[in-house]
Amino acid sequence: MKSFANFIAILLIISNPLYSRSLDGDFRVGKISLNDNWKFTKDPQGKGLKDNASLQWQDVSFPHTWNAHDVMDDDPGYFRGIGWYKKKIKINPELKGKQLFLYFDGANQQTEVWVNGKIAGKHTGGYTRFCIPISNCLDFNSQANNEIILKVDNSHNENIPPLSADFTFFGGVYRNVYLVVKDDVYFDLTDYASNGIYVSTPSVSEKSASVLVRSKLNNSAANVQRILIETILMDSLGNKVTSTSSSLKLAAGSKAEISQEMKGIHNPHLWSPDNPYLYKVVSRIFDARSKRQIDEVINPLGFRWFRFDPDEGFFLNGKRCKLIGTSRHQDYKNLGNAIPAELHIRDIELLKEMGGNFLRIAHYPQDPVILEMCDKLGILASVEIPVVNAITESEEFYNNCREMQIEMIRQNYNHPAVILWAYMNEVLLKPKFGNDAQRQEAYYKNIKALVQNLEDLTRKEDPTRYTFVSNHGAYDLYKKVGLTSIPMVIGWNLYQGWYGDKIEGFGQFLDKFHKENPGKPLMVTEYGADADPRLRTFNPLRFDKTVEYASFYHEVYLKEIQKRDFVAGAAVWNLADFNSEPREETMPHMNNKGLLTWDRKPKDIYYLYQAALLKKPFVRIASRGWNLRSGIAMSDKDLFCLQKLKVYTNQKEVTLIVNGKDLGTKTVEDHIGEWDVPFLDGVNSVEAIAMQQGVSFKDYTEIDFKLLPYNLSSGSIPFKEMNIISGTQRFFVDDQKYIVWIPDQPYRPGSWGYTGGKPFKLNNGNKDGYGSDRNIKGTFDDPLFQTQQVGITEYRLDVPDGLYHISLYFSELNGGKEKAPLLYNLNNTVAPKTDSARVFDVSVNGKQLIDALNIKEEAGINRGIIKSTAVLVEGGKGIGIKFNAVEGDPVLNALQVRKVF
Repeated sequence: MKSFANFIAILLIISNPLYSRSLDGDFRVGKISLNDNWKFTKDPQGKGLKDNASLQWQDVSFPHTWNAHDVMDDDPGYFRGIGWYKKKIKINPELKGKQLFLYFDGANQQTEVWVNGKIAGKHTGGYTRFCIPISNCLDFNSQANNEIILKVDNSHNENIPPLSADFTFFGGVYRNVYLVVKDDVYFDLTDYASNGIYVSTPSVSEKSASVLVRSKLNNSAANVQRILIETILMDSLGNKVTSTSSSLKLAAGSKAEISQEMKGIHNPHLWSPDNPYLYKVVSRIFDARSKRQIDEVINPLGFRWFRFDPDEGFFLNGKRCKLIGTSRHQDYKNLGNAIPAELHIRDIELLKEMGGNFLRIAHYPQDPVILEMCDKLGILASVEIPVVNAITESEEFYNNCREMQIEMIRQNYNHPAVILWAYMNEVLLKPKFGNDAQRQEAYYKNIKALVQNLEDLTRKEDPTRYTFVSNHGAYDLYKKVGLTSIPMVIGWNLYQGWYGDKIEGFGQFLDKFHKENPGKPLMVTEYGADADPRLRTFNPLRFDKTVEYASFYHEVYLKEIQKRDFVAGAAVWNLADFNSEPREETMPHMNNKGLLTWDRKPKDIYYLYQAALLKKPFVRIASRGWNLRSGIAMSDKDLFCLQKLKVYTNQKEVTLIVNGKDLGTKTVEDHIGEWDVPFLDGVNSVEAIAMQQGVSFKDYTEIDFKLLPYNLSSGSIPFKEMNIISGTQRFFVDDQKYIVWIPDQPYRPGSWGYTGGKPFKLNNGNKDGYGSDRNIKGTFDDPLFQTQQVGITEYRLDVPDGLYHISLYFSELNGGKEKAPLLYNLNNTVAPKTDSARVFDVSVNGKQLIDALNIKEEAGINRGIIKSTAVLVEGGKGIGIKFNAVEGDPVLNALQVRKVF
């Protein structure tokens, strides 16, 4: 470690110190990453390190989470408990007398720091930064190994928000950690882990502006320090615009605050989404006698002014600006929440490439680089603390909320992108005290008191921005409790047409709120529908989890949002799919409402927003992600299958060419052009062309189509294989196996299909119930086992003679432990499960294949089984599979038939 210690020494004791850039947009003397070469172990029993020989240490680097993989397994729950980290470093003796700190960008959710066996500090909360002084714990002997030990605990704690939520509470030191070294006098980074500087713009117009800089200072020396504070405003090229300086005398061991104002800044270059121009505010401390520079911090500055109008929406720099963007969670496939800066950055780039101008950073403050990128790319933002779903009525809980709110505001105060501070989300989501009306009323009063407290605190901390709370759609309840009148801006999380019944109710809700609350600005802070990218359909239904239903849903919502001026803005839920460990459904442990997949591949709906929001010409084949298809030929004579294909564009007309044939030009409505495309067997070339002022804009893709014969014995299209899902109108596309599972159909002579029965439907009192929403254990192909034909009597396939391999898919979807209503399901319906005996025989072409199949007994509830056999077809008899009920109704979930020869 000698080279590391020497590097720190060099960094700090030369007369003109170097500066190490941090990810959050400021510069601090001697800010050195400590991410590498840690040891880590879980402590499941919580016994601690002493005399705990069972602990198994492994090498890790930060960012790190211990939940990257257990959140995706079939076992309910994930490790929530204690993890330990340790590392040894040597410190150069010449640093003795300096002020050393460990600075954490984030660790979830309770952290204790020991240095050389001494407790150095603690922090509560998993999403804000914190700074721990360690000088008094260090050994500055050149041969000494200083041991740093971190105890991190993500256990549920009733006094720490969030208490529950539709996202995973990953544990670990999942953001960056730094060693920071300061002189005796420094900008006070111990002020809630801010950088000690607070920049605001008391006046801004197109012609002039002023800048107010408040600097918080810390003198750790045992004597009086005379210093000079210099503040410089620089333009984006580094040219000095103006400056100011102040002399100050700091008493020994004291803190102080100084304000400096720079007026008369003429014709400021304004910051906006179209032109996110950034100035820099450089703050420096000099020793007044020696003129030696002893600290420096650099902050971004964007000149802009804004307001929310309850009737006309949001205005930026005097012009109406409809805020359209997304919310964002911070996790990523195979990484959990421990992701590198490059992936955070890419998310904001994807939002900008979508045409978005707003990011709701939900439901917690995120990595510092997020707001840095919002500043750079012109993305307006709201930030919130993680008070989600419920509160605990304790002073400790309230204090933690207040502490988090102050940390969030002070740490992110200087970002011009931030326009809203939020502090609650859907806090009335679930009644807490059942039928005890008096106790429930007291609980609501305590929530209101906390809301008012956080509101007052936020306005005091930052009177330059708006306050913000997001509610779920229970308007009357929020109004009754009094929460709609407290924040300056109200956000609504609305899911009519998904959790709520009718999609038409979305616009009706907006109009009702605006009419009854004429003075209150309004935003839509969540809306979305699950879209499993593997599931496709031409008959979209609510809850079917197909991309097509989600596309329909967003097309309706976006249109309703854009036509109402009083809706200041809207944030899609969510930018990308994210982990929510308690969820089951078609892709267990995932919330699939993202415009992008978990590994950030665009879904069709991402292209809709590009077509609606981008100002440059745009045309995109919406279904380009569905590039492996299958379907039945239209007849024995027609060697093609007609299927719909959609194009999103911001042009008035678009032409589609498939396999060199012009399929016509469509007039675009609501950014959509749609065709019935005659897909041929094999690879089909698809090109969409839009024209603007004689210039063509094109999109091209190729779709591999597996054409199935209209009659299975057709000579024009030889039968090869079929993959069929029962009880559904969904296609299931398995890109990994390169298989397309097609929807079932009633038997048609010469073709294939089922006889008897009806599709399995969730018994939750909802007419749109669709299959099962349970996790099917032991498979990633859950959709194959979540729907079924119940009461089936026979399945026929009129295939030509030959040898065939058949696989029958089964699962028992009834019975098992009743699932409690999940908080994210805003209508709180429960799917009652009834145990029922189900025993049946299966025969193929008159030969018994399975005797008395009892799926529950053989595999258990919600676990798939596959029965395979070979059958020789002779004499033109085809394949006949019969299901004979012994007890209860026979079922079939899926069927695979492949011709061997």
